[in-house]
Amino acid sequence: MSATTPNAEVLVIDDEVQIRRLLRLTLESAGCAVREADAGQLGLNEVAFRRPDAVILDLGLPDLPGLEVLKRLREWSQVPVLILSVRGQESDKVTALDAGADDYLTKPFGGAELLARLRVILRRVQTAEETNAIRFGSVDVDLVRRTVTKAGQEVKLTPKEYAFLRLLATHQGKVLTHRQILRELWGPKAEDQTHYLRVHMAHLRQKLEDEPNQPKYFKTESGIGYRFCVES
Repeated sequence: MSATTPNAEVLVIDDEVQIRRLLRLTLESAGCAVREADAGQLGLNEVAFRRPDAVILDLGLPDLPGLEVLKRLREWSQVPVLILSVRGQESDKVTALDAGADDYLTKPFGGAELLARLRVILRRVQTAEETNAIRFGSVDVDLVRRTVTKAGQEVKLTPKEYAFLRLLATHQGKVLTHRQILRELWGPKAEDQTHYLRVHMAHLRQKLEDEPNQPKYFKTESGIGYRFCVES
């Protein structure tokens, strides 16, 4: 995996033997320990008893739909979940992310991309809400004092811009859908007001990115939402 996630244990929940074999080879070559489940209920049991560091979940399972597995899992666990599915429609991705998935990758997939996405969602555990400070590039965010500096100079953010930044940064690597962000920052009645997000995201990029037109940290997931990513 990487020096930041040594010996990470990953649970693969997928009913296709070939996919599980490919994932095992890919993950073990990167230093991960791998466990497997070929059905949804078995996967839930494995998470409960093994407490893996991350879960790779297929949506098409023989006993329970993968989305139902995800919903049940989120009732009692915040383990990072990467959806790996042949379903590539935007609506499928939004539904899974709204239900609590951390990321979504479609089959067929590249091993390097899978490992990169896994590294990112594993780092989210290290950047939890209790984190006091976040640094990316020349930007420092003090979550206690609610201050933001870039190259040592204070950056003035509006309350909503700061709230947006905090929400993204404390969920580092997680794709947050438009609906999730709007509900969190403006309330449930604003879930369709995506123009709010475009305006505030443009401001954040202008103030914090070195090249706002080619953002390095504040990534757009087209048609879905945004992701804060320290490493691409």
